[in-house]
Amino acid sequence: MTISIKKPLQIFYGTSPQACPYLPEKDEKKIITEISGSNKNEINFILTNAGFRRSHRTAYRPACNDCNACVPVRINVNRYKPNRSIKKIKNRLTNIIQIERPPIATREQFDLFNKYQKFRHFDSDMAEMTFSEFRAMIEDTPVETYVYEFRENNLLIAASLTDKVKDGLSGIYKFFETNRPHDSLGTWIIDWHIEEAKKLSLNYVYLGYWIKDAPKMAYKSRFSGLQKLINNKWIEFKDNKGGKSE
Repeated sequence: MTISIKKPLQIFYGTSPQACPYLPEKDEKKIITEISGSNKNEINFILTNAGFRRSHRTAYRPACNDCNACVPVRINVNRYKPNRSIKKIKNRLTNIIQIERPPIATREQFDLFNKYQKFRHFDSDMAEMTFSEFRAMIEDTPVETYVYEFRENNLLIAASLTDKVKDGLSGIYKFFETNRPHDSLGTWIIDWHIEEAKKLSLNYVYLGYWIKDAPKMAYKSRFSGLQKLINNKWIEFKDNKGGKSE
């Protein structure tokens, strides 16, 4: 498969079916492409806007034969209004400070990431990642990428690997302290990205995929201003029932 993103042609490849990590008894297939060349940031922006997600130096999008459950979603920050629950979270976490760092992995980040994986995703391949693999996830990027660290009393409690594209922020992966469930740190991180996008005069925060029947992904529909990509067009998201806060 080839489409033209300026020049030269962008080449896309299909993957073989593998077990779906989100929906039992389903297989997943993806189309992937390399992010390379002198206009890497422009390519990443176009692909992000088209519903792709970056991983290392490639971008991928689900292309399953009999399933379209993975819906790309983003938040229009100019239409976002935090609900009462999110406002309470913000009021509780006023002591957190944010530090923008280059995409360079640290042992401190890895320790928090490893703890998060063992608790939240113990049955996934990521739970077995070594520091070298974690380092590759953070550092192997051809585009404008940052690690946002979130600290309280100088203790690292959350972090987000985030791409900055022409019209928004794209959260690649976030992880956080797991012994504070009532603080909903995952929700707080998304709200922070929304406020940061506003400061940078960016219009969107890209959240990856919403999957209605996967609790770990359904929470994204709790955010106002949400849009979904349907038939290559971003439209307003109507289902706001959502799932439990992260």
